[in-house]
Amino acid sequence: MLNVAIIGASGYTGAELARILCNHPNVRLTAATSRQYAGQPLAQVFPNLRRKTDLICENFTTEELCARADLFFTAVPHKTAMDIVPDLLSAGKKVVDLSADFRLRDVAVYEEWYQKHSAVELLKEAVYGLPELYREQIRTSRLIANPGCYPTSIILALAPLLKAGAIDPRSIIADSKSGTSGAGRVAQVGSLYCEVADGFRAYKVGGTHRHLPEIEQEINTFLQEPVHISFTPHLLPISRGILSTLYAQLKPEFNHADINLLYEKMYAQEPFVRILPENNFPATQYVRGSNFCDIGFKIDSRTGRIIIVSTIDNIVKGAAGQAVQNMNLMCGFTETAGLETAPFFP
Repeated sequence: MLNVAIIGASGYTGAELARILCNHPNVRLTAATSRQYAGQPLAQVFPNLRRKTDLICENFTTEELCARADLFFTAVPHKTAMDIVPDLLSAGKKVVDLSADFRLRDVAVYEEWYQKHSAVELLKEAVYGLPELYREQIRTSRLIANPGCYPTSIILALAPLLKAGAIDPRSIIADSKSGTSGAGRVAQVGSLYCEVADGFRAYKVGGTHRHLPEIEQEINTFLQEPVHISFTPHLLPISRGILSTLYAQLKPEFNHADINLLYEKMYAQEPFVRILPENNFPATQYVRGSNFCDIGFKIDSRTGRIIIVSTIDNIVKGAAGQAVQNMNLMCGFTETAGLETAPFFP
C-alpha cells in the first residue's frame, strides 16, 4: 500500500481527494493538513467521510509530513504550492500539484498572470498532467502539474481537431460554464446562494481569466505558430460541473465522418473520454461525480463551423479525479483504480 497525504484538505478539491482515496485499493491516506481545522477530525469537517476515515486534520511541518507519506497531493493556492513542493521533492517524494504554479512552462507568462515564481528550476521538469496527451511522460515523472478545470474540458475537446489540422485555430471561441464549487470553499459574496441561485452570468470577460494562458499553451503545442483564442467563462447556479461549447472554422476538406474518425482514433481506448453518438450532446448531470469527459459535436453547414460540446465534473476530472488518475500512472497502478464509479444520477 502506498502512503499518500493531502496538503490543503479543507477545500472542495481536498474533500473530493479524500473521498476517492478512501476507496482506492492501492493507497492509504495517512495525513491531511489544514490550518483552519487543525485538531478536528476530517470526517467532522466533511461529514460525508464519516466511517470512511479517522484522520485528524493537522498543521504539519514539511519534515513531519515527509515522515507520513510517499506521495503528496498539494491542494493549496498558487504561490503556497511553490513554497512547499521543492522541499517535498528534495526529500524524495512524488507530488501531484493541483495549483497553477507548475502548469505554465514559460516563467514570464506565469509571472504576467500570477506573481513572481520562486521555484523556476522545476518548471522544465513538471509534466502537465493531462493523461490523454502526456501519459508516458507522467509515468516517469515525480512532479505533475494537474490541469485546471476549464482547460481540461477545452483541450480534450479540441485536441483531435488541432492534431489533424482540421480547424483554423485563430477562429476558436470557447464559451464555458461552471458550477459554483469552481470558486472554492472560501466565503465570498459572488458565490453566496442568493447571489447565484436563479441567475446566470459571465465573469472575467475579455481574455482576463487565468486559465487562458494554460489553454493557449496546450493548443499551441499542436501548431507552428502561437495563436490567441476567445475564452469567456460563466457561473452556473449548480454545485458542480463544467459545460464548454467550442466554435471553430472547419477546413472544407473535412466532413462529419472524417471528424468522427478523428475523435474515435484518439479516444477509443481512453478510459475516461466518451464520444457521444451523432446528434447527442453532453450534459453536466451525466458526468456528475465521475472522472468522465463527454464530448459531442455538430457541423454547421450554413457557416462552415464545427461546434463541440464538452462536459466534466470540475472537481473530479477537473481536479481531484484527474489527480488520482495521474497518481495511478506515476505509481504503476491500474489507471482507473479508485475512479470506476458511474456518475451520480439524478
